[in-house]
Amino acid sequence: MGEGALLLVVTDTTPRLTWNLIADVTAIFQYQFMDNAYMAGTVVAIVAGAIGYFVVLRGSAFAAHALSHIGFAGATGAVVVAVNPIFGLLAFTMGSGMVIGALGRRLRSRDVTIGIVLAWTLGLGVLFISLYTGYAQEAYALLFGEILGISVQEVVVTAVVAGLALVALVAMYRPLLYASVDQDLALAKGVPTVVLSVAFMAVLALAVTDAVQVVGVLLIFALIVTPAAIAIRFTTQPRFAIATAVGLSLAFTWLGLAIAYYSPHPVSFFITSLAFGTYVAVRVVEAAHARVAGKSSGLSAGA
Repeated sequence: MGEGALLLVVTDTTPRLTWNLIADVTAIFQYQFMDNAYMAGTVVAIVAGAIGYFVVLRGSAFAAHALSHIGFAGATGAVVVAVNPIFGLLAFTMGSGMVIGALGRRLRSRDVTIGIVLAWTLGLGVLFISLYTGYAQEAYALLFGEILGISVQEVVVTAVVAGLALVALVAMYRPLLYASVDQDLALAKGVPTVVLSVAFMAVLALAVTDAVQVVGVLLIFALIVTPAAIAIRFTTQPRFAIATAVGLSLAFTWLGLAIAYYSPHPVSFFITSLAFGTYVAVRVVEAAHARVAGKSSGLSAGA
């Protein structure tokens, strides 16, 4: 090379896996940002798995998805007025969730209500983005999650929000379970189903606000819906199903963070891929088992 030529050396800073599993696991926790990510991810996984069981049981998956998008509008509005996007996210999800819970008493009417509220709030989001003169980095980061950038203060906020959601869920557990299994019978028995619906949607709003920071607005199903959808295929016992959903949610989050540490790709991709892959595997095994059982029944009948 000629004198004065510029030599550009590109260095790959991605950590490398070794054959020493203990050293590899220890290396993950040598940085504060990974400690924060695991603390926040653990808290979010617990509340998402617990609330997710009732989301699936009540057929409210669309509500969980819609609330995350509604929350994005709140986050962009908060950026416009120079407020932490999380507060705007929480305000919009909480307000919209309670409106949906109050107006939608049946599955069909609830879906219509959710669609109407979602359309309006997305319009507000477009308005807020147009009003902001800069690039709303913090709001856009919520689309796909930013768990590796979460601070200690945000971990505390996440834990407080999750704690409130879990306390509320425990307080309404029995009547909520009753109303979720048979709403008409619960109403006949005097259970305040409308109040429960509003309260549940408020708790769901808290869970969505927490989960958005990990997997983002567009990938909310990974932690709130998928683990519970897998869990209910193994048991009809509510408490065991909730425990299974929480365990799966924790596994997806912890493994996703660990894989992402040794990869240049985003955490949310690995969390959602683990969840999706597990769900597909469970369905494939179920289908294969049903086919084998069907053949065995046919052979027995023929004999």
